[in-house]
Amino acid sequence: MGSASEGPKAPVRMIGMPGPGGRGHGHGAVERPKDPRGALRRLMDYLGPYKMGLVMVLGVAALSTAFALAGPWFMGRAIDHLVDRKPELLLRFTLLMLGAYVLSSLAQGVQGVLLARLSQRAMRTLRGDLFGHMQTLSLRFFDSRAQGDLMSRLTNDMDAISRILTNNVVQLFTGLLTLVGILAVMFAMNVWLALGSMIVFPIMIGLVAAVGKRTRGAFRSYQAKLGILNGVLEETYSGQRVVLAYSQEESVLADFDEANEAVRSTGVQAMTLAFLVMPLMGILSNANVAILGGLGGWMAINGMVSIGTIAAFITYSRRFAEPLRQLGNLYTQIQGALAGAERVFEILDTPPDQTDAPDAREVTRIQGDVTFENVTFSYVPDVPVLKEVALRARPGQRIALVGPTGAGKTTLVNLLSRFYDLDEGTIRIDGVDIRRMTRDSLRRELGVVLQQAFLFAESVKENIRYGRLDATDEEVYAASRLAQADPFIRRLPQGYETVLSERGASLSEGQRQLVTIARAILADPAILVLDEATSSVDTRTEVHIQEALRELMKGRTSFVIAHRLSTISNADQVLVIDEGRIVERGTHGELLARKGFYHRLYMSQFRGQEKEKEEAQAG
Repeated sequence: MGSASEGPKAPVRMIGMPGPGGRGHGHGAVERPKDPRGALRRLMDYLGPYKMGLVMVLGVAALSTAFALAGPWFMGRAIDHLVDRKPELLLRFTLLMLGAYVLSSLAQGVQGVLLARLSQRAMRTLRGDLFGHMQTLSLRFFDSRAQGDLMSRLTNDMDAISRILTNNVVQLFTGLLTLVGILAVMFAMNVWLALGSMIVFPIMIGLVAAVGKRTRGAFRSYQAKLGILNGVLEETYSGQRVVLAYSQEESVLADFDEANEAVRSTGVQAMTLAFLVMPLMGILSNANVAILGGLGGWMAINGMVSIGTIAAFITYSRRFAEPLRQLGNLYTQIQGALAGAERVFEILDTPPDQTDAPDAREVTRIQGDVTFENVTFSYVPDVPVLKEVALRARPGQRIALVGPTGAGKTTLVNLLSRFYDLDEGTIRIDGVDIRRMTRDSLRRELGVVLQQAFLFAESVKENIRYGRLDATDEEVYAASRLAQADPFIRRLPQGYETVLSERGASLSEGQRQLVTIARAILADPAILVLDEATSSVDTRTEVHIQEALRELMKGRTSFVIAHRLSTISNADQVLVIDEGRIVERGTHGELLARKGFYHRLYMSQFRGQEKEKEEAQAG
């Protein structure tokens, strides 16, 4: 019987099944970053191991800025010598101006190369930390979050952070250095002209601050909506067959259009605020040139300043507005990156809700004696899925779990795998509480074959070897032969080297299942879980799979979640689960003789099969 509604089905990673993520794409209200300074400080910590490299980058950036600032001064001196008709000095200062700009450009190129190297190393560390931390989180975390949103944090938000580390940090430094340098040079050249150029600068700074404050929230909203859109895309792609089967293309398009429109509207708001700074800064910059032209012209007429000095001041004024405009644009980019950084750090700050106990020990090899002692568990608080379940499976026994959809069958094996920790009671293996075993060593002794076989876009050989990465080719071939998979694999275009399409879609359902059985055989687990492993295939294919499963179950404690009750007639013990409780237990024959819950399930399924045969014969 199915178990779709009883909670997430959690496969064991040991044989290569990814943990399921939440699939909805709803999202709550978006808040502005609570601590942008803290997020920036944490990002800078990732540059910490590369301090010497960063010092070199900043040093080269300072040289580039210094040469760039020297250029206008040389230009002013050249103009003065042009007016004074001194060609030798004019040529000298012209060459000095050219040299300053060339050296500035070369230094800027060196700075870019150095920064790209160290920033990408920092990004590699950050991506590794995020992905590694996600591997420590339990299925509860992934069940409560949309896959598309998590992917957006791993891609879009990381791209935004990469930009801030690759360009924005040094741009911020050189921008501030340029502003300070220009002010120093202008006041050294002429105090009155310097004061005149300061009239519009407070307005520029206020504009940058005011627009930037609103931009931060807008960019965070944009990135969150982009995560929702990714969720729609991922969900639709994964369920494309269902969409086509039920002719729901229009419904899917409507969902996409809604999410796409949300991205568009928030994107327009964020980008409008970002681009608004540039034209406004241009207007103020031109106003500043007009002020300097009028004031400088009056001072030149009165012999208070030279023509070259006025030209240098106008150039410096333009240069002053340029880093301000750059800082204004940079500020909006940094806000977007910090919004993304906070979303990334939100995951990094999520503590694992499952950790190994201080006294947990490694399990080397277990016998497979499994005991559930009054186990109670809830996915949602106060809504128990399992209630005081007690059972025992002795080493090598086959335990069948049957019952209606949502009864708690898959949840029971999820707890055995420690994908979730139980609320009450104890689960023991060979007399040891599984919470006193390290999770990795426990799961190495567990294997799961699921109804929906998952294969990677790798070769058939590597998909089987995923069960035990150190296995030799011969061991892979031997596992395939035991799983009845070797004949069809060798008929593939490149045999075991055939690269499969995503999720193994190029193979039939039964072929995919046989490959996962070979993977489980190679993993050689002591305890085996078969979660409706044959319910999605036809009767003929089921015969081959059943032969492979019988080989797989030899000498192993096995829990079989049964869809077709006729397949569990040889089970050592059948547990009938209903509403989270074991309501009947015994062998297949004993339960049929009692004519209780199991008998009713069996007869209803038997009658359904007989009806199908009659309809097939009549057809």
